[in-house]
Amino acid sequence: MDIKTQVQKVNPNVQARDITALATKTGSIYEAINIMATRANQLNDDIKMELHEKLEEFASHSDTIEEVQENKEQIEISKFYEKLPNPVIIAIHEFSNHQLEFRYRDEEPSSNE
Repeated sequence: MDIKTQVQKVNPNVQARDITALATKTGSIYEAINIMATRANQLNDDIKMELHEKLEEFASHSDTIEEVQENKEQIEISKFYEKLPNPVIIAIHEFSNHQLEFRYRDEEPSSNE
């Protein structure tokens, strides 16, 4: 799934969150924050990779600065990615809406996951 479809229903504005509600899933707010931070890092890497792939389609591989041209498609793609919600906001949204699955490294996946 690409990032465009992932963030369609995510409010890009920062919102106050109930810490105790976030901690109920893990039993510890620190574990919940660690899970959300790990997911935010994954999202950030995915967004960066996706953006570079799309911009690479328009890149001209020349050595001279004079040949650099503005490409309207490139600018539009960059503007879209600038307007995306912060990866942390996306991760918090996914965590609070039960869209993230997590387990401890030494645990085996349970049959209900």
